[in-house]
Amino acid sequence: MANRRLTLADVAAEPRPLPSRYLTPEDLVEMFDLPSVETVYQWRRKRTGPRGFRVGRHLRFDPIDVRAWVDARLGEAA
Repeated sequence: MANRRLTLADVAAEPRPLPSRYLTPEDLVEMFDLPSVETVYQWRRKRTGPRGFRVGRHLRFDPIDVRAWVDARLGEAA
């Protein structure tokens, strides 16, 4: 199978269901094909990424917040 990157049009046309559990930074790296978890932490510092929260020292993301963030990005691109 060919390894290809999804475009915003692909994401808008084919919304995938998100997991029913809270997401880790590693999950976001995999979902968005990011270079590293440092990108997720930079988003958090700059307040440009999806809303996250701490559980002790662990960072987690609500799938609903991640979907809202993606939808907002798609709205800006349109």
